[in-house]
Amino acid sequence: MIRFLVIRLLFPLLLLFLVRALLRGVFSSLRAFTMTESPPGSKQPPSVPAGGELKKDPVCGTYVSTSASVTRTVNGEVLHFCSAECRDRYRLA
Repeated sequence: MIRFLVIRLLFPLLLLFLVRALLRGVFSSLRAFTMTESPPGSKQPPSVPAGGELKKDPVCGTYVSTSASVTRTVNGEVLHFCSAECRDRYRLA
């Protein structure tokens, strides 16, 4: 009876847990590797702090954080742009 329990129940369960632990280790290391590696030539987006005041881009109308915006001073007023392209397209009226 005990031999039956060991061979038919406990041994397969132990084997299952061993294989599961090995696969979990392999896949977690692969996931960590793929998360830290970026393809060559790809740009990482800039790190932008969360929160802060939002300003509307006068060219495209996008709301952009004041800490991440590209600025230009016009007649003493600071304008916030989402990108350098929008800043360069801005024309004085």
